[in-house]
Amino acid sequence: MAAKKTAPRKKAPGKAKPARPETVAAYLESIPADRRKECVAALKFVRANIASDYAEFMSWGVINWGIPLKVFSNTYNGYPLCFVALGANKNSFSLHLLGAYFNPGAHEMLSEEFAKAGKKLDMGKGCLRFKSLDDLELKSVARVIGSQSAKEYLAFYRKLKGV
Repeated sequence: MAAKKTAPRKKAPGKAKPARPETVAAYLESIPADRRKECVAALKFVRANIASDYAEFMSWGVINWGIPLKVFSNTYNGYPLCFVALGANKNSFSLHLLGAYFNPGAHEMLSEEFAKAGKKLDMGKGCLRFKSLDDLELKSVARVIGSQSAKEYLAFYRKLKGV
């Protein structure tokens, strides 16, 4: 008995997603003006605290600091290795801190330092959410951002993945 042929499914009509910005400048322009100033301040904060050997690029629709594919292409998902990412969400911002994700001691340190400063830590395993830099205990966040050079992070990643 021959298999019954079916017509390919048609996509439901709807709005097409806008293209993701390909540059940091385009990303900042895509953020509503009333929130852009805070995002620029967060961008400057990361730039001031991250090791200078990280590359800054756009990936996953947010600003990333990490290791581009031209330097290391053997990643598990085919994307550049991210160490820190900054994104603007609908009502807040997020810092994706892989230095905290891979280091439980960093998460513990952030919890303690936020508590000492009387600030609420809104964080999952590695994603720190905030509405303003004033919500953050900046010294501890800066320590996590500056915790590893790109060379150290790549060595850690290679050891972790066995590559």
